[in-house]
Amino acid sequence: MQDSRDDERDGIRDDERVGIVIGSASASEFLFVAEREVPRWEYVSVRSFEHTEDGKKEVEVIAQVHNIIAESPALRADISFESAHRIVQAGLTGNRTVAEARVLGYIHNDVVYQPRMAVQPGKEVFLASEQTLRTFYSFTDDCGLHIGYLVTRKNVPVSISVDGFRRHVAIIAQTGAGKSYTAGVLIEELLKKGATIVVLDPHADHVFISQNRKGGRFSDRVSVFRTKESTSRYEWEIGIKKYEVRFADMGIDEIFRICRISESYTNIRKAVKNAVEMLNYDCSVENLIETLRSQSEKSGREDALKALKYVEVLRDFSGIFGTSTTVADDYLKPKHISVFDLSGLNDRVANYVAWRILNEIYEKKTKNEYKYPVFVFIEEAHRFVPNGEETFAKRILKRLAAEGRKFGIFLTLITQRPFKVDADALSQCNSQIIMRITNPEDQNAVRRSSERMSESLLNDLPGLNIGEAIIVGEVSRAPVIARIRQRETKEGGADIDTVALLKEASREADTEKTETEISKEIKQIRSIMEF
Repeated sequence: MQDSRDDERDGIRDDERVGIVIGSASASEFLFVAEREVPRWEYVSVRSFEHTEDGKKEVEVIAQVHNIIAESPALRADISFESAHRIVQAGLTGNRTVAEARVLGYIHNDVVYQPRMAVQPGKEVFLASEQTLRTFYSFTDDCGLHIGYLVTRKNVPVSISVDGFRRHVAIIAQTGAGKSYTAGVLIEELLKKGATIVVLDPHADHVFISQNRKGGRFSDRVSVFRTKESTSRYEWEIGIKKYEVRFADMGIDEIFRICRISESYTNIRKAVKNAVEMLNYDCSVENLIETLRSQSEKSGREDALKALKYVEVLRDFSGIFGTSTTVADDYLKPKHISVFDLSGLNDRVANYVAWRILNEIYEKKTKNEYKYPVFVFIEEAHRFVPNGEETFAKRILKRLAAEGRKFGIFLTLITQRPFKVDADALSQCNSQIIMRITNPEDQNAVRRSSERMSESLLNDLPGLNIGEAIIVGEVSRAPVIARIRQRETKEGGADIDTVALLKEASREADTEKTETEISKEIKQIRSIMEF
C-alpha cells in the first residue's frame, strides 16, 4: 500500500535525516542546519523528551518548516563585488541552508499534545513519515470530514472534526481565492454525515449543489428557495421552491420593525395597528397603504399621514411577499441542504429574510421542536453582521454565535472582508479556514479574532495559491496548510473564463464578418447577372 512504503520525492525518503538542530531552541520552534534542500512548509520530526501521564517519555515532535535561509559566512553583505567574485571562483563560499521550524505537537496515546520541553540542539531532524502525518491529521470516519491534502504531501489526506463545528467556523479569503468552493466541500462532507444544512446565499454561489460533476443529481437531498426578485437563472426546475411571506401572517411588531417605527412613536404605532385590525389581519401591503391614506384624507388625522410615510417602505419588500409563508418545517430536514438564493435583493431585504429564517431556526431548536443539529452557512457574512452597524440579522446572528451551540445551531461565517464583520461574532468562531489574504486590514482582523493564528502563519497568508488554506482551531488537531480537494458537486461562484469568452466573441465577430462579405459578393454577382 502507498502509506506503508517509503515515499521518494526529489531523492528524499520518509524518515531520512535532513538536518541537525542548532542555535537556541524552544518548545514552540527551533532552527536546523539542512544537509539537503528542504522546501518551505515541509513536515519534519525530531525526538525529544516530554513529561506525560505515563512518566517521562521520548516522543516524536512534529514540526513544519516555515522559513528557509541560505547564507554564506564568506559572502558578507558588505563585501565588494571583486572579493565576492574571487571567493566564488575559489569555491570558498561555504554555503549553508538554515531552516526555521514551528512545532505542531506530538502524539501520545492517539492524542496530540503541545510540547512543554524545548527541543535540544544537536538532535537529528528527519523528514516526517506519511504514516505519522496521516495519524496527525486524521479523525475517525464518524467524526472526520475530508477537506483536502497536505500542500507538500499530495498523498496525505487532511480531515477536520465535525465536533469542531460546535464552536463555530469562519472561512476567510479574498475574492477568487476559493472560499465558496471550500464551503461547498464542507457542505458535501456534512451531508454525507446526515447533517441538516441551511445556506444563506446572496450571490447564488451554491444553487447548483444538487448537481454533481458527472452530470447526476441528488435533488431529493437539496432544496433551493428563491424569491420573486432572485436574479440567478437555473437550467432546471426540480427542487426549486418559492421563498415568500404572506403579509397577513406577519405580526404587528414585525411590521413596526421593518418600517422602523420605534416604541416612542405611540400614535403612529396605534394608527398602523388600527389599520391592520380594520382589515381583519387579512391584508396586503397596498391595502394597508390605501387604508392609511384614506384615513388621513377623510379625517385629516396627522398620525395616519405620518404612519403612511413609514409604511410605504414595505413596497421595497414586495419581492418576498406572496400568497403563503415559507416556514421552518419546509427547510429543516435531516440529511438535507436548503439553499436560500438571495441574489437580487438589496441588503435590507436580504437581512430581513436572514433574520426571519434564523429566528425560526432558533425558536425550533430552543423549544426542542427539531432534534437534529443545524449547520448554518452565511455567505457574505459582513453584509449580515457588520462591524459598527445595525442590521435586521445582526442581533440574532450574534445570539447564535454566543449561545447557538447550546441548542445545536452551528454557524459557518464566510467573508472576504473580515475587518467588516462584527468583531464579537468573528471571535466566537473558534476555528478558521483562511485562504489567501493580502489586505493589511483583513490580516489584522484575523490576528485579533484568532488566538491560534501565530504571526508566522499570518505571514504565510499572502503566499497561498488559489485553493490552499491554513486551518486552525478546534476542527483540527494542529494548524495545517492544506490544498482543498476537488468538489463532487457543481459550484456556482467560480469566476467567468474571460479568455475563453473573448476567443468565442472573436470567432463570432469573424463569422459575422465573413457572412457579411459573402452576402455582398452574392449581391454583386446578382447585379452583374441582371445587367
